[in-house]
Amino acid sequence: MTSMLRRKAERIDDLVESGGTSLAADAVRRMLRNPVAITGAVITVLFVLLAILAPFLAPKNPYIPYDELRVNLRPDFIPGPMDGFVLGSDHRGYDFFSRLLVGAQQTLIVGVVATLIGLVVGMVVGGLAGALGGWVDTLLMRFTDILLAIPSLLLAISVAALFSQGTQWTVIIAVAVVSVPVFARLLRGAMLSQRSSDHVLAATALGVRRSTIVFRHMLPNSLGPVVVQATLTLATSIIDVAALSFLGLGDNDPSRAEWGLMLAQAQTLLDVKPSLAFYPAIAIVVVALGFTLLGESLREALDPKNRR
Repeated sequence: MTSMLRRKAERIDDLVESGGTSLAADAVRRMLRNPVAITGAVITVLFVLLAILAPFLAPKNPYIPYDELRVNLRPDFIPGPMDGFVLGSDHRGYDFFSRLLVGAQQTLIVGVVATLIGLVVGMVVGGLAGALGGWVDTLLMRFTDILLAIPSLLLAISVAALFSQGTQWTVIIAVAVVSVPVFARLLRGAMLSQRSSDHVLAATALGVRRSTIVFRHMLPNSLGPVVVQATLTLATSIIDVAALSFLGLGDNDPSRAEWGLMLAQAQTLLDVKPSLAFYPAIAIVVVALGFTLLGESLREALDPKNRR
């Protein structure tokens, strides 16, 4: 009997050493082997670091004009790269490169805060619908369906237009409202699938309280898809934030450095200096692409069907 138990233990050890890894560890291993995931992670990490360190990396003060730039400003000419100014001037004599760096910080802050608010509210709505069911589920999901029926950008514009004066919080609230139904639907579906799982049925049969089942069994096992979706939603949030600022629905303070606002200010200057629009537009596209690649790779890596 002792030798039999020893052999079984050795088989278990061999299984663990050869491939008995957790889903999270296996997901990390596959992402490290995925060029798409690595590309998305590199773009995302560089953007976050750049946004955090932007005030220290900016070679000039992005909020004051410089005489050496303003002296050469004309209606038909904006100075390009020159000594001390990597990308030259914008249309008001500000250092364009410094404003581009600081704009990354503003874009990240607004995008992350909007996504977090949408995530929290969406989880509350989806969690209540999935946990309580019945008329609560029906009422919340019908409201969610109404929001999902409206194109996301149109919904964000409609919410932002309700405010008398555009601010950063106007944009944050508008973008957050767009993401709420996405998270709510996803969490509700994941919790409904957990409701019929063996461990939940066993806990119910044993008389465990519903609140304990929800918070200890259903909710923790339903958060994976929601976290992955948050990464993808952050990419669309950055685009929506830039779009609202471009349309003039955000903070229109001309001295504020934000990629969407910079893009809007450059529309009348395309014939004079197209790089004023080119660089913010490329920055928005690259950052959104980075979060999208990372989110899609993370979703594939966490899918149990893709495990080998």
